[in-house]
Amino acid sequence: MPVSIVVGGQFGSEGKGKVALEIARRAKGPVTVIRVGGPNSGHTGYDRSGKKWALRQMPASCIDKNVDVVFPAGSYIDVEVLLSEIEELQYPRERVFISPYARIILPEHKNWEREAGLTRAIGSTGSGVGGAVMASVAREASNFPLPSLDAEHFAPLHQFVTDVASSMRSQLDKGVRVVIEGTQGFGLSLLEGGYWPKATSRSTTAAAALAEAGLSPLDVDDVTMVIRSYPIRVAGESGPLVGETTWEEIGSKTGKSDVREYTTVTQKLRRVGHFDHSLVSRAIAANSPTRLVMNHLDYIGAKEDLHDTRSEVGIFLKEVQISLGRSIDWFGFSPYDVMVSEQSAWH
Repeated sequence: MPVSIVVGGQFGSEGKGKVALEIARRAKGPVTVIRVGGPNSGHTGYDRSGKKWALRQMPASCIDKNVDVVFPAGSYIDVEVLLSEIEELQYPRERVFISPYARIILPEHKNWEREAGLTRAIGSTGSGVGGAVMASVAREASNFPLPSLDAEHFAPLHQFVTDVASSMRSQLDKGVRVVIEGTQGFGLSLLEGGYWPKATSRSTTAAAALAEAGLSPLDVDDVTMVIRSYPIRVAGESGPLVGETTWEEIGSKTGKSDVREYTTVTQKLRRVGHFDHSLVSRAIAANSPTRLVMNHLDYIGAKEDLHDTRSEVGIFLKEVQISLGRSIDWFGFSPYDVMVSEQSAWH
């Protein structure tokens, strides 16, 4: 049952792409990576030469170009974005596989979101995922204006379309590690996030990602939840952010002047807040992760101080772990990698 699921525990941009890439790199033997959801959020990773890749459709865990990439039935594909990223990565096309049931994001879906005012009302990226989800659920209802199209009936994707359900089962039976790269974060989840209507159009839990991937719960042996020291939300009317602060305040604490973050898709300045243990606790309850990763610790202090309980990092981590009632397993101080703790340093 070698399936890893990577999900976010806040509002996205926790560093899931980097962590999924790390899991793929640490795996023994061949790896297949699955990207669920759509291109309404970006995933970032650095390849072995140090080049940064900010991807919207292809998974960040594929940037070493040594894994099979699967888009299952629970994918929403912007074909122009997908093909451009395959070209930019120079990814081997024979290693990209798309379910015939994956849905296509059409211009009508993007136009519908714009005309509905979602980009302004909820901070949507306007990428058309919500429209594509609505069209799929409408099932060609005569009183719903949007069409829905699957990959099997979209000629530009024919070279990639295959029976991914059968191939995934075959690979799992052979012990191939499968990494499911979830999108966004728990606080944005349509069903359980708690911030509806300031939410995305899908559920963002590990269970939902697994369902979109078309795999069985019995396949899973690793659920990794990624969180960050200072959670973010996208710009505009994107919803409540407990303990909202400014990038200037964070920079003044760390002595850094370049900590401002911008969204991958819209390039707008992100909102930022202090760590909210209640949100993360709810995310832990919903996902029951086997591994917890804390990123952006460089906003608190230096990695050399990780095990110094009197340092800013040590104090912060002790408070967080006590409030969550569990240890943090991996620590991120940079966008490149993580530090692994053999045992918790907070007891």
